[in-house]
Amino acid sequence: MSATVEHPVGQIALVDLLDRLLGAGVVLAGDVVISLSGVDLVQIRLHALITTIRADMVEPR
Repeated sequence: MSATVEHPVGQIALVDLLDRLLGAGVVLAGDVVISLSGVDLVQIRLHALITTIRADMVEPR
């Protein structure tokens, strides 16, 4: 038994958005640089791939 929820055009529930994003996969990338007088002191890089793993994606043992 499944229920279908209809949203007005232009609105989507957060859980539906997360389901769509994780189903297709999301790539996050970002850089943060802290500098003083033009000298870079700290540089942080973030690269992340977030996705779901379905049963048909897993190789049998």
